[in-house]
Amino acid sequence: MRTARKGSVEMPAFVRQLVKETEKRVSSFFKGGRGGAAEGEQPGDGEREEVIPSPYLDRPVLDKLTEEGCARWGLTYALGSMQGWRANMEDFHNCVPQLGGELAEWSFFAVFDGHAGSTVAQYCSQHLLGQILTTGGIGPEDNPEKVKGAITEGFMQTDKHLHSVARREGWERGGTTVIATLISPYYIYFANCGDSRAMLCRSGQVCFSTEDHKPYSPLEKERIESAGGSVSLQRINGSLAVSRALGDFSYKGAEKRTPSQQMVSPEPEVYVVERSPADEFLVLACDGVWDTISNEELCAFIHNRLRVCTDLRDVCAQVIDLCLYKGSLDNISIILLCFPGAPHLSAEALHQEAELEDLLESKVAEIYDELCATGEDPDLLSVLTVLASTVIPGLPPGGGIQSKRNCIISAYYQQRETHKPTVPNGLGSS
Repeated sequence: MRTARKGSVEMPAFVRQLVKETEKRVSSFFKGGRGGAAEGEQPGDGEREEVIPSPYLDRPVLDKLTEEGCARWGLTYALGSMQGWRANMEDFHNCVPQLGGELAEWSFFAVFDGHAGSTVAQYCSQHLLGQILTTGGIGPEDNPEKVKGAITEGFMQTDKHLHSVARREGWERGGTTVIATLISPYYIYFANCGDSRAMLCRSGQVCFSTEDHKPYSPLEKERIESAGGSVSLQRINGSLAVSRALGDFSYKGAEKRTPSQQMVSPEPEVYVVERSPADEFLVLACDGVWDTISNEELCAFIHNRLRVCTDLRDVCAQVIDLCLYKGSLDNISIILLCFPGAPHLSAEALHQEAELEDLLESKVAEIYDELCATGEDPDLLSVLTVLASTVIPGLPPGGGIQSKRNCIISAYYQQRETHKPTVPNGLGSS
């Protein structure tokens, strides 16, 4: 494992204020209040305005957790994960490139995106695979129907055991979405429970992706309302933004309804895709990624990056930075799995990348000099604003100018250093 470099990105003050005001008003609305006392007023006798802690930080936590590995049958993988703007890190993962024994050619990977705490996500990351294997439906014969049934049963049993533990230990609040893949010698199995997502790239194009489970989706909304809930503000009862998850037991109490018929269902959708020599890579990621980038954009971006990067951890870090610069305010986690058919390092692509970075450095220098000529002391935002309106050929597909922001920032500070006023000899010393 390694930790990548740190940076300094600040949330604009107006965005922080907007987030805080929105939280305050929405919370007050559901509690039947007016939004608290007006500015300069004091709460009345017996009243105490509740202070709701913001789920966002003033500065993002940019340390990246990374991991890499491989399987003997040719799979390589990397994980990248970052807390970002969120006040807490609630993502967990599980990477098992080889299951061992008679399943030595099988692999399992999953991302768990917790909400209202990290406890459920952590528990499921430690127990879900074991529950799937305990069903006995997974074996060397690789029967797709049996495997699908085992995966579904594993999710349901995990939720059942989780409920018992939660009641015993007193942490019934919170839940987690899950996006997982089980790779066999012949098939790729996808299991989705919530709004994290998997995407498979084949021959340079998106071949398959899972469907997010959102409360406003017609079938999900129908189940929620049949269980006695409602969908408002695109959330269950105006609160929970996902319609399937492990945990969230306060939404699973409807009488005479099976677990799959509750407002929040623990049942995953399981898909099977037959493997192909044209398979390039597979992505599992939480919604902190998908909220800012489409399947097609991410497929194009990673396909491009694999031709200039030999370290998959670096590719994951670049995806995380791209999502951050495109405005993601969530925890960001991604697992990148590369098959033998993935793009390889290209001398031509490396040459084009070097030319692009040289061009960006020269553009930054040009913009800096022009701003200086007007009497300004150019700040980074001014340079970025001018550069964003400039046509730059050769930017990474799917990434655009945001994907080269680290290069631009480095070039900017080089200009700052170059334009530092010099101190004549003999001055400035005592």
